Amino acid sequence: MKRKTIIGITSLCVMLIGLFAVFYMPNKAKSEYYSGQPTVFVHGYKGTANSFGFMLDRFENEYNWGKKALVYHVSSQGKIREYNLNKGKTEPAFVQVVFENNRASFEDSARWLSSVLNHMKENYFIDSVNLVGHSMGGIVSLKYLMEYNTEEFPAVNKLIAIGSPFDGIYSEKYFTIHHDAGAEDLKPESAALQLLRKSEFPANTDVLSVGSTGDTVAVPESVQSLRTIIPKGQLQEIMIEDTTLGHSALHENVRVDKIIHSFLWQDVEY
Repeated sequence: MKRKTIIGITSLCVMLIGLFAVFYMPNKAKSEYYSGQPTVFVHGYKGTANSFGFMLDRFENEYNWGKKALVYHVSSQGKIREYNLNKGKTEPAFVQVVFENNRASFEDSARWLSSVLNHMKENYFIDSVNLVGHSMGGIVSLKYLMEYNTEEFPAVNKLIAIGSPFDGIYSEKYFTIHHDAGAEDLKPESAALQLLRKSEFPANTDVLSVGSTGDTVAVPESVQSLRTIIPKGQLQEIMIEDTTLGHSALHENVRVDKIIHSFLWQDVEY
């Protein structure tokens, strides 16, 4: 009887220790680790999962540059749904963000992006990331950098803006079709763009801006206006001389793929 009592007490202690480990161990110990700095991809105005979907497929399956590890869907109310693909533990990890309301304002989109990045830090103990944004996604990423540069969120090591019109979209015809919050912010001299120019850019983030002479949405002059926001020593610019390379084709272009790889990972060992 005494032996049974001892065995019972021992079993209970083991069970209690196990429960304590599950519920009370630090987040760092519970978190899944990703190699290096995950790269977060942010689509632009009217973008979908396809905006960066094919690029990420090339990165993973054609070039073997890394693995798509996480996908975040953000509802119109800002609620996030996370899909962990259980990859990217030993190679560069890619994270795709998809906004249900893909016509929202810069402010709303940047706030939703901050929720995603806060979730990554709290649940996966990710302290730093790279950001890649296409079109308005580059602007939203820049706004996130300027307004959420606190310890609550991962630091941003590098930012790539692809075809991002930092001075707005110059085509008046564009705004005869689009009338929502995102479109209002994309107008030249909008309050949202003016606020962006007045904000202070973090000193520890390097930026690459990529544009094309064939882009009639984010024309070279608007893309290059990023010079007025980013300090010279932190900004690199590449303007692809190709009149056939349009706005939506930028994230489907092999040259752009190579430019991204060179800027993010050329000198990084995993």
